[in-house]
Amino acid sequence: MEIKGIVKKVGEVETVSEKFKKRELVITVEGTYPQHISVQATQDKVVMFDGLRTGQKVTAHLNLRGREWTSPSGEVKYFNTIECWKLEAKEVKSAQNSVAQQVSDDLPF
Repeated sequence: MEIKGIVKKVGEVETVSEKFKKRELVITVEGTYPQHISVQATQDKVVMFDGLRTGQKVTAHLNLRGREWTSPSGEVKYFNTIECWKLEAKEVKSAQNSVAQQVSDDLPF
C-alpha cells in the first residue's frame, strides 16, 4: 500500500533497546478532510527520513502490521503499526535558490 502527502513532522531516532530503534514520520494526506498519518521506520530504515523537511511532498510505501499482547493480568490487547519500507521524496526548491537563479540568468556576461 502507499500514501502520497506532505511531510508534517519528522521525529528523532528512538533507541528502544540495544537491538531495536525506530523513527516516526507524520504525513498529511490532503483532501476534503486532511488526515495526519503517523508511519514509522525501524532499524536500518530510519535513515530514509534524513533530510526531509516540513512541507515536502512524499510517497510512502507501507506495510500494515498487527500484533497481540497479553498483559500480566491476562487481558488481551491488539496493536497496529504502519511500517514504511520505502520513501520517495520530491525535491523542494527554496525561494532563495529560485531568486538567485533568476538573477544570475539576467546578467549580461
